[in-house]
Amino acid sequence: HLQLVESGGGPVQPGGSLRLSCAASGDTLDDYAIAWFRQVPGKKREGVSCVVIRDGSLYYSDSVKGRFIISEDNAKNTVDLQMNNLKLEDTAVYYCAATPYRLCVLQDYQVYDLWGQGTQVTVAS
Repeated sequence: HLQLVESGGGPVQPGGSLRLSCAASGDTLDDYAIAWFRQVPGKKREGVSCVVIRDGSLYYSDSVKGRFIISEDNAKNTVDLQMNNLKLEDTAVYYCAATPYRLCVLQDYQVYDLWGQGTQVTVAS
């Protein structure tokens, strides 16, 4: 049974960088698509980035394209999210999520049935 644990969140100034990591256990990631979502209280969970592990397809929302980079480390069984040039509006709880259907749908968080506990990212000067 796959389990996901996020790490790497914290405070950062605008323009700074953070690297989030999603560590998987209980199964290998080969047959999954792994996505990063974020949520601000009172708002809908927003898809940020996704990778289909089997074929390496990468997806980004328009709000982070060019600033965030998703990558997977097969040996470590992790999926990282490198976040650069962070903005105030990037402040949120970030979650990694998995679906065994090997597809990325950033517009619909309900596609993903396995979730980590989340890690807080706070961008403030």
